[in-house]
Amino acid sequence: MTIALQAQPPRDAARARRFHWVAHSMRLLPIVPALLFLLLFFIVPVGEILQGGLFSADGTFGLAQFERIARTPVYAKVLWITFSISFLTAAISVLLGYPVAYLLSRLSPRSRERWLLWIMLPFWTSYLVKTYAWMLLLSKTGVLSTVALALGLVSRTNGTIPSLTGVLIGMVHAMLPLAVMTMLPVMRGIDDRLAQAAETLGAERGTSFFTVFLPLSSPGVAAAGLLVFISSLGFFIVPALLGSPKETMIAQLVISSVLELFDMRFAGALSTVLLVCSIVIFLVYDRLVGLSSLTGEVRDKRRGSRAHGVKLALLIAAGRLTAPLVKRRMTGAAPAERGFGPLRLYTFAVLAVLVAPVLSVIPYAFTRSDFIAFPPKLFSFKWFGTFLQSPVWQSALIRSFEVGLGTAVLSLALGLGATLALTRMSQRASKPLFALLVAPLIVPRIVIAVGLLYLFARFGLTGTNAGLVIGHTVLAIPYVVVTLAAGFRQFDWRLDDAARVMGASPVRRIATIVLPLLMASVTAAFLFAFIVSFDDLTIAIFVSGGINTTLPKQMWDDIQLAVTPTLAAVSTTLVVLIALVVFISSRLRRTTR
Repeated sequence: MTIALQAQPPRDAARARRFHWVAHSMRLLPIVPALLFLLLFFIVPVGEILQGGLFSADGTFGLAQFERIARTPVYAKVLWITFSISFLTAAISVLLGYPVAYLLSRLSPRSRERWLLWIMLPFWTSYLVKTYAWMLLLSKTGVLSTVALALGLVSRTNGTIPSLTGVLIGMVHAMLPLAVMTMLPVMRGIDDRLAQAAETLGAERGTSFFTVFLPLSSPGVAAAGLLVFISSLGFFIVPALLGSPKETMIAQLVISSVLELFDMRFAGALSTVLLVCSIVIFLVYDRLVGLSSLTGEVRDKRRGSRAHGVKLALLIAAGRLTAPLVKRRMTGAAPAERGFGPLRLYTFAVLAVLVAPVLSVIPYAFTRSDFIAFPPKLFSFKWFGTFLQSPVWQSALIRSFEVGLGTAVLSLALGLGATLALTRMSQRASKPLFALLVAPLIVPRIVIAVGLLYLFARFGLTGTNAGLVIGHTVLAIPYVVVTLAAGFRQFDWRLDDAARVMGASPVRRIATIVLPLLMASVTAAFLFAFIVSFDDLTIAIFVSGGINTTLPKQMWDDIQLAVTPTLAAVSTTLVVLIALVVFISSRLRRTTR
């Protein structure tokens, strides 16, 4: 009996360990479909690119494709141009967006939400619509040239496009909202009382900003610069429509290799170069800043070092130089009332520049003329009729809605399960999984598109709605996970625990407690996924196939032939759609609060 009693505890301990392992596995189960999906349609296609670039045109294994790139000076020049334009876009976007993010972070939640509405509108507006707007504004017969000529500011004008200036204007306009939205969460987490404490100890306002706020906000600045730079590497719409051959970027060469030269292996080699460069950038970024800064965490290994001391001395000197420019001090005033007059004026000007080009397209949709001219001859709805009655445009519109809805449903199902599992994991386990889920947001889209083309060509998914839904879901999952994660952080899990104690099954708890309380976040994630799909052109170029294409692809085909009022009608329709999505999302967030 004694031996039996002594042997019992180990069996109980083993049973407890097995029960704990099963319970832990059940918590991980919801994330498995999303991980398998990304493994099959994200990691494998990227691997396909690496493999495809290692074969020559005749199927021989080797480095012939990369030797071709290295031997041809034009490819090195294009790569240099790509990095130069991407770096300038990131630098200008961060510099222009920092004051905007700073102001928004200091405002009350209600005021900040009103400003964010105007940032979200150009943020979610199609790249094609924004580029089309700049074509109307910057061309030789565009609005700016015509107004300048009429006012006598210039005697003659050649327009701003095609040129490097036009490319930078278009790319900064597209990326500036992303920079602001990336820096804002980090700035909101900085405690106001730290700057007040520095001023109480005698620091000038400029000194307290440069020595307290700026260092604490540097992770957001670094993260914004990284995301804008990586996103810009895969750009092709803006340089193709606003630039000259001197501003050709590597994504344009990839598209040309596939659609014009039908050389998929060389396109794979070019995509591999772009992917490897992105990885090198990430490694350097991690070495200098730390990838943890993408989540707003600060890692300063050089604290106390000589470099850190020099940096601090420069910041203090900058604060002292700017102190005479600051007349008002922050002594007891509310955050929204601390002398932000000039900053509000600057932010208003930036938002006006962001929104005005998008809205400038609308009058051209109602012109009576058969061509684009400024000022437009109003008022007619015939171009909306041309758009809605054309079989080609009808087919593209219907297909975009079908693929968009399919993408939203699939990405929401995968993202909801993944986010639900992440919230139940330890921070150590959730970080790498979260990084994998948002990885498609960081890898250039052109790389994902070429990889999916490799994969879909073998399985007959090219030219099908299923292929488009899969490709768009890869792009949409990061947005869904990030949106739902913000909602789950505010969720009171004690309600779920109470239902579990009462005997409710996991499915019933999700249906009756989790989803109703998180309906605002779920709806917002659904809408964002739909917009990501509805707006995508990169995947559509490679996967849609045939005459029956999507709305952005049809716009891309038409805009390269001529700038017509029909395109203005299509762009206006898209702007109205985006405005509705932003408005609904804002109302849902307000209702939740």
